[in-house]
Amino acid sequence: MRHRYLMTGAGVLLTGAAALAASASAVSVASNGGQANATATATGNANATAWAGATNGGTASANSQAIGQRRGQATSDAIAVADHGLALSNSRADARGTRGGRAVATSESVAGAIGGVAISNSVANARGSHGGTARSQSYSTALSRYGYANSDSRAVSRGLYGGRATSISDSLADTRGGVATSRVRSDSRAGYRATANADGYGVSVSGWRQNSSVRALAQTRANRFGTGQSRVTAIEVRP
Repeated sequence: MRHRYLMTGAGVLLTGAAALAASASAVSVASNGGQANATATATGNANATAWAGATNGGTASANSQAIGQRRGQATSDAIAVADHGLALSNSRADARGTRGGRAVATSESVAGAIGGVAISNSVANARGSHGGTARSQSYSTALSRYGYANSDSRAVSRGLYGGRATSISDSLADTRGGVATSRVRSDSRAGYRATANADGYGVSVSGWRQNSSVRALAQTRANRFGTGQSRVTAIEVRP
């Protein structure tokens, strides 16, 4: 995990589950403001972790879900931290691999707020079959210090019949007393003996009473003997 934000306090609830090569853990913390929810779900060759926070302002919710199964591997992490107000984080990863194919999906969502609102969402999907390889990575981070920050990231990859497909999506929204939104989409497809790569990056930063918004889309498709590659980066800073 590249980013890790954790708020500690009294009243910690820890739950864990492990079955069929899968593990899930959830941590929830709430004090004066109350209500901190953390949910983690993992199914077959998958790992899911959800953290939550919230102290005086209350309401921090983190949801995480990972589904791997067969030769697919999925990892999902969601972290939400709030002091004065709401911080929501959502993460989901889905990976499937059949007949020697391998699929790996990684999803990470981080939302942190000190006196403000921060919302983060991340989704990663990967498919691999008949010897194909599919890899998807999605990262979403929203940070707010007296303002509104919303970050959304999605990565989708498909690999079929010996093809290879990789997708990376990274979204960051950070504000100090303003509004910052970032939305990144990466989609990659590969067919017979094909290779497709799609990378998307988005950064949105705003200062006091400033509004910053970015959108990034990277999409590649390759069929038969073709090879496709696409990269996109969008950055906006309003101090």
